[in-house]
Amino acid sequence: MVTNRRHGLLRTSEKLRWLLETAVSTIDSTPHFLLTSLTDRIAFKAAELIACYARRWHIETSYRELKQSMMGMALTLRSQTVDGVMQEIWGAIIAYNLIRLEIAKAALDAGCAPTDISFVRAFHTIQYELLWAAATRAQGKLPSLLQNMRQRLVTELTVKRPGRKHDRVVKSKSQRYPFRKTKKIA
Repeated sequence: MVTNRRHGLLRTSEKLRWLLETAVSTIDSTPHFLLTSLTDRIAFKAAELIACYARRWHIETSYRELKQSMMGMALTLRSQTVDGVMQEIWGAIIAYNLIRLEIAKAALDAGCAPTDISFVRAFHTIQYELLWAAATRAQGKLPSLLQNMRQRLVTELTVKRPGRKHDRVVKSKSQRYPFRKTKKIA
């Protein structure tokens, strides 16, 4: 029974049962174990849950693209007001979705998956092409510039990478000062 006031009180009539699922049909044929509270084995198959977990990590990668690639590792937003911060957040989300939309359209034209196109490469290509489009005086050339940009996005597709070979670990933070090596006295 949970007695923590922050999380509330768990009634004794609500029983938590945990189920350990095993799925062996992976690329490297090593067993993967999944601990879940979904106890209905028929409705929730182990392979489907593991695939759902993989999709979740694709979403986490999207968050990384937004935070690191687009915002340039900026730890803080520049606005001084709440409305300004909200505007910056919405602007970043809209820009991210527009880049993803162009990636999807380029992938559809090329007949490949959108995940085959590198986000970072697409981000830099779109930035470069938009600078050239802004300098164009003839508005009639914009559709052809957009088509050229989509063709340029699929010129270097990412290579399919195998699954993880090593477990995920948290990297240690770099130390502010160099580590002092002590000498042993004999």
